[in-house]
Amino acid sequence: MISVEQEEEHLDPTNEIALETVKSRSVRGVLALTGRTLVLNVVTLVAQGFLWAYLSPEEFGIFWIVSAIINFLSYFSDIGLAAALIQKKEEPSDEDLKTTFTVQQALVLFLLLILFIVSPILAKVNSLTQEGQILLYALGISFFMSSLKSIPSVLLERKLEFGKFVLPQVLETFFYNIAVVFFAWRGFGITSFTYAVLIRGIIGLVAIYILKPWKPGLHFSRSSLRELLRFGLPYQLNTFLAVLKDDGMTIALGTILGPFGVGILGTARRLSQYPLRFFMDNVTKVTFPAFSRMQDSQDHLKRIVTRSIFFITFLVFPSVVGLTILSPVLISVIPKYYKWTPALIPLAIVSIDTIFASVTTQLTNVLNAIGKIKVTFKLMIMWTVLTLVLIPFLSFKFGVIGASIGYALVGSSSIVAIVVAKKYVDFSFFESAGKTALAAMFMGITLLMLRMFLPVTTYSLWIMILVGAVVYFLAVLVLVGLSLFTDVKKGISAIFSK
Repeated sequence: MISVEQEEEHLDPTNEIALETVKSRSVRGVLALTGRTLVLNVVTLVAQGFLWAYLSPEEFGIFWIVSAIINFLSYFSDIGLAAALIQKKEEPSDEDLKTTFTVQQALVLFLLLILFIVSPILAKVNSLTQEGQILLYALGISFFMSSLKSIPSVLLERKLEFGKFVLPQVLETFFYNIAVVFFAWRGFGITSFTYAVLIRGIIGLVAIYILKPWKPGLHFSRSSLRELLRFGLPYQLNTFLAVLKDDGMTIALGTILGPFGVGILGTARRLSQYPLRFFMDNVTKVTFPAFSRMQDSQDHLKRIVTRSIFFITFLVFPSVVGLTILSPVLISVIPKYYKWTPALIPLAIVSIDTIFASVTTQLTNVLNAIGKIKVTFKLMIMWTVLTLVLIPFLSFKFGVIGASIGYALVGSSSIVAIVVAKKYVDFSFFESAGKTALAAMFMGITLLMLRMFLPVTTYSLWIMILVGAVVYFLAVLVLVGLSLFTDVKKGISAIFSK
C-alpha cells in the first residue's frame, strides 16, 4: 500500500504538487509564517520604537527617500522572470533557472553602474547629505546581494517550503534591527542604516544558500527566456506601475515636502501599514503559488480566497483601528515621541488606504495567479494615474495633510477592484471582510468612549488595549459563530501535522 506521503511525492510530470498537498501546505505555510514571524515583527517594531527616540524626522525622511530610489531601480532587475518561474505549471528546467539568473545579474550590474553615475544628481534634487549619499551606495550593494538570492528563493516558493524560506528573513531582520539600533544609540545618525543594510545583505545571502543549495551558473537560452517572458513581462509591467505609484511617488514627494515632510508622512504610512507587514505579507507569499496550482479548480479557489481575506482582515482591521485611536495616548505617555505629533492626523487619514489594501492586495494576487494579468494591469493603471494626479497636486496645496488625503482617495478607489475580481472568482465579500469590518467598527467606538473618560497614563493605555481586544473578539464571535474555533483548530492541526 502506498502511504499518503509517498503518494504526495509521486507527482505528475506536469504537476509538482498534488492539489491536496497544495491545500495542506498553504494552510500550514500561512499559519506557520504568521506565527514564526510574529516575534520577528515585534522585534522590528520595538527597534523602530527606539529609532523614533534616537533619530529625527529628517533622518527618517532621508532613509525613506534613498530606499525608494533603490526600490525603483530594483524593478528593472527582474523583468518578471522570478514570478514566471513560480507561476509556471511545469517544473522549471536548469536552463530556465540559469537563464533567469544570467539575465538578472546583467541587469543588476547595469543598474548599479547607472546608480553610481547619477547619484550626485539624486543627492542634490532630494537634499541628501553626504551620509545619505553613502547610504545610497550601501543600499545598491545590498540590492546586488539580494539579486543573488532569487533562484534559491524561487525554488523554495515553488515547493511551498515556507518554513525554510522564512529563516533567512528572520536572521536578516534580527541582525539588521540590532545593528541599526546599536549604531543609532551610539550617535551614528543616518550611517546607522548604512552599516545595518550591509550586515543584513551578507547574512541573508549566506543563509539562503545554506538552506537551499544551488550552484549559480551563466547560461542564456532564447527559447527559455521567450517562454518565461510571456508571463513575466505583463506581470513586471504591473509591478512597474506599483513601483511608480509607491516608490516613484516617495521620490517625487522628496522634492515637494523635503526630508522632514517625507519623514512625517513616511512614519504615518509605515505605522498604518505595520498590520499589513505583520499579517498580510505572509498570507500573500503563500497564496500566490497556491492559487497558481488551483487555477483549474474554481470551487477550491473560491473557498481559499474567501478564507484568506477573512484571515487577513480578522487581524488587520482591529490593528489599524486600534493603532489610529491609541497613538495619541502613546505619544503623550512617552515624552521623546512628542516630535512625532505632526504624524497623528496623517496616520488617521492614510489608514483608509491600509484598510482597502488588506482586501485588494489579495484579490490582485489571485488575478495574477490565474493568469488575468491584463485585468490587474488595467487596475494598476487606474491606481497609478490617480496617484500621480491626486497626491502631488494635494501635496502642493496642503502639504503633508494633502498627501495623506491623496493616499486615502487612491485607496478608496479599490472598490472598483473588488467588483472586477468577483467576476473571475466569486468569493463572498461579506464573509471575508464585511463581518470583520463591523466588529472593528464596534471596537473603535468602544475605544473612543474609553479615551474620553480615562486619564492619559500608561496604565490606561494597557486597559484600552485589553478592552479593545476582548470587545473585538466577542463581536467577531457573534457575527461568525463557533466556526471561528473550528478554523483555528484546523489551522493549529495543519501547523503541527507531519
